[in-house]
Amino acid sequence: MLHGAVHVVIVGCGRVGSGLAIGLVEQDHTVSIIDKRSRAFRRLPPDWPGNSIVGSGFDRDDLDRAGADRAGALAAVTSGDNSNILTARIAREKYGIHNVVARIYDPRRAEIYQRLGIPTVATVTWTIEQVMHRLLPAAVAGEWTDPSGLLVLVERVLPEAWAGKALRTVGIPGKIHVVAVTRAGVPRLEVADLVGQEGDVLHLAVLKDTVGELEYRFNGANPVLDGPGPGGVQ
Repeated sequence: MLHGAVHVVIVGCGRVGSGLAIGLVEQDHTVSIIDKRSRAFRRLPPDWPGNSIVGSGFDRDDLDRAGADRAGALAAVTSGDNSNILTARIAREKYGIHNVVARIYDPRRAEIYQRLGIPTVATVTWTIEQVMHRLLPAAVAGEWTDPSGLLVLVERVLPEAWAGKALRTVGIPGKIHVVAVTRAGVPRLEVADLVGQEGDVLHLAVLKDTVGELEYRFNGANPVLDGPGPGGVQ
């Protein structure tokens, strides 16, 4: 997971890409945005402080110019599924960027991409908030809150350190509960006996005052075995 300001590479300066870039800069992150058309950068404000690069998301030279070697996250949000997934794979495999998300137009491909460990969101449900959440998971406390404001539902990608470990170890009785897991694009409600796999997306019910403990468990170098979180909770 990401802590503090990070460098983010965005490929595609359309409505989503430009909105995401502006939002990230407002949160004090640094941003490089790549698009094959220079006129696409007109969507950015005149005082845009980031780096704008005319090029391709799967060209290593262009990615180097965008600072992919120091990036903490990358979003591939062009209009082409194939381009987006190729860019995402290069980011993961060549640059070691863990927080990567690819936009897709064909939801039927989602399962294939999920098996590659790359979170995807279909165009029909795509929002800037969703990609922000997938790039910077700790930045969003909850996707849904009950009327009392005391219970939130959150979504987190399984940390690599938890692959092969029982998902029941994620929760804290009475505070954090794994409600479901999306694996290879397929949601599963029976999670008690599941073992975590790379690319799993966990859906958790969390008491609002326990969100900090959730982030502690997910942000540790070895989250399952890190020991007590804030307040001495194991």
